[in-house]
Amino acid sequence: MPQDSTFSFENPEYRATYWHTCSHVLAQAVKRLFPDVKLAIGPSIDEGFYYDMDSPFPFTPEILEQIEAEMRKICKEKLKLERFELPRDQATAFMEERGEPYKVELIHDLPEDATISFYKQGEFTDLCAGPHLDSTGRIKGNALKLTACNAAYWRGDSSRQTLQRIYGIAFPKKDELDAYLQRIEEAKKRDHRRLGKELGLFMLRDEGPGFPFFLPKGMTLKNTLLDYWRAVHKKYGYVEISTPIMLNRQLWERSGHWDHYKQNMYTTVIDDVDFAIKPMNCPGGMLVYASEPHSYRDLPLRVGEIGLVHRHELSGALHGLFRVRCFNQDDAHVFMTRDQMQDVIQETVRLFDEVYSVFGLSYSIELSTMPDDHIGTVEEWEQNQNILKNAITAMGKDFVINEGDGAFYGPKLDFHLSDSLGRTWQCGTIQLDSQLPERFELEYTGEDGEKHRPVMIHRVVLGSIERFIGVITEHFAGAFPAWLAPVQVKILPVTDRAALYANTTANQLDQHGFRVEVDARNEKIGKKIREATLEKIPYMLVVGDRDIENNTVSVRRRSGEDLGPMTLDSFLAMLQEEVTQKTIR
Repeated sequence: MPQDSTFSFENPEYRATYWHTCSHVLAQAVKRLFPDVKLAIGPSIDEGFYYDMDSPFPFTPEILEQIEAEMRKICKEKLKLERFELPRDQATAFMEERGEPYKVELIHDLPEDATISFYKQGEFTDLCAGPHLDSTGRIKGNALKLTACNAAYWRGDSSRQTLQRIYGIAFPKKDELDAYLQRIEEAKKRDHRRLGKELGLFMLRDEGPGFPFFLPKGMTLKNTLLDYWRAVHKKYGYVEISTPIMLNRQLWERSGHWDHYKQNMYTTVIDDVDFAIKPMNCPGGMLVYASEPHSYRDLPLRVGEIGLVHRHELSGALHGLFRVRCFNQDDAHVFMTRDQMQDVIQETVRLFDEVYSVFGLSYSIELSTMPDDHIGTVEEWEQNQNILKNAITAMGKDFVINEGDGAFYGPKLDFHLSDSLGRTWQCGTIQLDSQLPERFELEYTGEDGEKHRPVMIHRVVLGSIERFIGVITEHFAGAFPAWLAPVQVKILPVTDRAALYANTTANQLDQHGFRVEVDARNEKIGKKIREATLEKIPYMLVVGDRDIENNTVSVRRRSGEDLGPMTLDSFLAMLQEEVTQKTIR
């Protein structure tokens, strides 16, 4: 158990230990009920725990309820968890006797000098490095829940056995479990895949797994988002470029991606030369910089690109817009001198602050350090890591260290956004790189008249545009702010006589640059209002005979708030203010 005397669930180490122990209770419950099931692995994860199992039958919802009930019994039994170690040959024999082939394979694959440990609770023993709670009685049986069962490949290899993965969650108190389950239900209602279909934003087809189709309203949303991106970046002094979607192998070898990222790249052969569809925009940006001479007076040079990139993702990892195989990346590269590094990093963070605040998104920061697979010296990495640390510390911002998760060419700051349900999404990143400028022999003429090597940052603020659309769709539950909504106003004539007035009003709104639709169907006004509300359109203008007579519109918000009649000029002024200020309502 962790040595934190408070044993607080707020302590990540204790929480992980609690959930890890739950996974063992899950495995014990399954083996009690179904002895022929073979066990694979059962770790704690960011939210809860799972166990992978090889079962001759599917774990149906009814069976999961049986397992859950057995887990509660095990918690009440208050079984002591005892750790012991065995030599490799005895450990192998121990698991072979119990008919656990997956455990035997895990033992065989451990390093020669590895300590092979087990944890015993009652009649159940599992291969495990730990740590664990000291007793199953520490787990509150009425505050645990098995949440799902999905297919999973053994060791993540699609050529290996397909297993069943049972997911669960547990808390020290039942009201915490209830709050979590309520949040999960709300998340299901906000699922961007469902909302994307209902609101006509995008679709996913079997003909192109991982390659989303954007529909007219989705394109309006996407283009509005990109228009905002361009306006912000122009304000901060960026110029925009576009680089080819496919470049030859020599370029990717030069950048290092061929050696470090090839498994995620789509390749082809053209005129007997290997080519790759770009998985990121960086190497093309290097060529743009190198295409003309630069002086220190040009730096920092801020270059942005909305580049379409393709990355090979395993089919099992694909998930709506969150994990796709092609997406637009809002890449930008800033080339600078060494003495400009801290200022540029801080300027970039200020840009991030401005963008995220528009969407009502807060964030936390991780500093990801040197991975095992890297280029450049340890000294260079340490220097660049310290520059990132100093830059954000000087801004009064907190961060945590994410050891070994930097890009292969440099350390990075990752920005994890918190949405309206408290979930986090990694979107923005600032990667400090002194390696690619060296590989591409980038230069600038210094104040001394000599040639010098620039350094650079790679950065995205939205990340994958598609993924960001998925994030904000769930964040806003599809009710986008008026400035971003695909349809900002829907006009609802009460009678056929009001249809001409509705169309005239729509034309006026359109001339002012607003996105408007008219629902002229021969339906009751109540039905029209309900359907427009379900479409999450920010404003409805109900127009009838009285509005025609008084030259007004009756204004309703999608929240149900009735603002009453107002002149069209007054409504235009109100809507324009809301759109200009990018108000979240």
